[in-house]
Amino acid sequence: MKPAVSIGQVVISDEASAETLHAAGSKISAILSLTKPRIVLMVLITVGVGFILGARGSARPTALIMTLVGTGLVAAGASALNQWLEVSRDAMMRRTSSRVLPSGRISSLGALLVGVLLGLSGTLMLLTLVNAIAAAVALVTYLMYVFVYTPLKPVTTLNTVVGAVPGALPPVIGWVAATGRLGIEPWTLFLIMFLWQFPHFLAIAWIHRADYERAGFKMLSVSDPSGRFTARQSVLYALVLIPVALLPAIIGLAGPFYFIGSLGLSSLYFVDALRFQSDVSERAARRLLRTSFLYLPAILALLLLNPLPA
Repeated sequence: MKPAVSIGQVVISDEASAETLHAAGSKISAILSLTKPRIVLMVLITVGVGFILGARGSARPTALIMTLVGTGLVAAGASALNQWLEVSRDAMMRRTSSRVLPSGRISSLGALLVGVLLGLSGTLMLLTLVNAIAAAVALVTYLMYVFVYTPLKPVTTLNTVVGAVPGALPPVIGWVAATGRLGIEPWTLFLIMFLWQFPHFLAIAWIHRADYERAGFKMLSVSDPSGRFTARQSVLYALVLIPVALLPAIIGLAGPFYFIGSLGLSSLYFVDALRFQSDVSERAARRLLRTSFLYLPAILALLLLNPLPA
């Protein structure tokens, strides 16, 4: 006989309780997956770097926490709405067919509500607890990602350029949250993030080109069967990134250790883009992708390790 707990006329078995807990856990897991936590984490790291650089040693832990939480909610909401809009195309792709919406683990209405509520609550949090500029930049990021970049993906290959804008704005959010103003410094961080994304995403697009074509996304790699133009674009953006990544040292945001380190990292990124151009293959694309994953945290670490005082 299974143990049971009697509450008045209601009898709740241990088995029923376990099933209830399992269902609740599955729903929480589905909602978490809908928000793309790995992307949110990357966003928060860049926001944190922007904030710390803007604060220049000023101890403001509460403001930093509020900025991270608010921006995290906005980023999570944008990711949820991105999946809500792309559910039919995600179902066609091998790499995304197991996501929570195509697999039916969460309803379309549920995903829509999650995306809207998280985005609005994060924006309001930034507006009331941080400052209006940080809230405005976060809102622009949210709107561009959901209502401009996502609808453009099946329309034009320029979607990557458009998508790189909201992808590069998080450190700007962090900076204005700490300082209450815009200036050349956050836009320098923006440019580094903006240019870094192109070799990174072009490598991904080449590796998964068949999947993107199956889903009807207008990626550069789909319209470039040889891959030569895709690889040349990677080289171009990696080349431009070399001098742009030096700007923090030039404008007095970072010191000479950063200058030397960023030059080395950007050169390595460029060399792997050249290797991709000389050997347009999945192996070379994966190597470029691995270097992109190394580059971003390393360049951010250099900024934090060798800042200059205001």
